[in-house]
Amino acid sequence: MRSFVIRTTTTRLGVLLSGLLLAGCGTGEDHNDADVEFATDMIGHHAQAIEMANYTIGRDGLDPRITELAEDIRVSQTEEIDAMSAWLEEWEEPVPETGFATGDGHSHSEGGHDDGGDGTTGMPGMMGEAEMERLAQAPDRVFEDLWLQMMIAHHEGAVEMAGRVLEQGESEDVATLASDVRTAQAEEIEAMRGWRTAG
Repeated sequence: MRSFVIRTTTTRLGVLLSGLLLAGCGTGEDHNDADVEFATDMIGHHAQAIEMANYTIGRDGLDPRITELAEDIRVSQTEEIDAMSAWLEEWEEPVPETGFATGDGHSHSEGGHDDGGDGTTGMPGMMGEAEMERLAQAPDRVFEDLWLQMMIAHHEGAVEMAGRVLEQGESEDVATLASDVRTAQAEEIEAMRGWRTAG
């Protein structure tokens, strides 16, 4: 796993978010509906990734690479949620409630997202309620491969969402985040595929 990608992303986002909060108007720059949609949807998308990462806690004997990746996901994607929440507030747009507390003081719910009644969502890579329950209840002997399989699909969805806003959005800050998400998660996909093949 290339942890430096996520840690670099986290550092850049920390600087970006700090500048926004200190200036009080950091993202009053140009933005459009694509930027708003990306920030709104990616908050829920990241919340589910953090929930999946949390499923690794308390499981003995996991591949340490998975444990490390899960921790990186918790750290980096929580900070990204904070940044996107701040942007939505600056744009006077609703901030999705997702149920777990992050550094911005917002309450972000684990897996709390609107669905079509069957536990699925319209966002690419999102898991349905049944899939999340299956992962949570999976015995240790099958958990690792199932977690990797689901996280790869989830990351692929995030890469797709990032690519779309890079084509359609106007906000430079959103473009910076989306570019970082696409780079980091594409590398993580490659690593996770390698772990599955080697396993």
